[in-house]
Amino acid sequence: MKLTRYTDYAVRVMIFLGSRDGGLCSIADISRRYAISQNNLMKVVQDLARLGYIETLRGRNGGIRLGRPPQDINIGTLIRHTEKGCVLVDCANCVIAPACGLPGVLAKATHAFFQVLDEYTLADLVHNRSQIQELYTLMDIKDAAVIP
Repeated sequence: MKLTRYTDYAVRVMIFLGSRDGGLCSIADISRRYAISQNNLMKVVQDLARLGYIETLRGRNGGIRLGRPPQDINIGTLIRHTEKGCVLVDCANCVIAPACGLPGVLAKATHAFFQVLDEYTLADLVHNRSQIQELYTLMDIKDAAVIP
């Protein structure tokens, strides 16, 4: 199963925010760290904020941060939201769909996939917070060395 780029970005935003101590950061910070366009992240951030996963604060000293504790953010629920109607193969217009066993097998596989994701929270993904922060710092140092 391949997740959409939208889901990839949403999970990256959540990991970035979950690895921090709750302070505010900007979309530009996340964009720079992951080399993702700010425009692509804006829609993701707005969606995550609408659902309460993150808080957004406007203004000069604004930014974004987690809207709830990492242990309260279930990864399966998050990915179900971002993947909206995750179907491995669309059998709806197939002539043999009523007699074919593939739709049932794929539904079972999708259920198993999400069952595993439901076992994890954002806290599980960022339990190595200090190591994640070190890697972000190394990226900053590497980027600074490249810029003349």
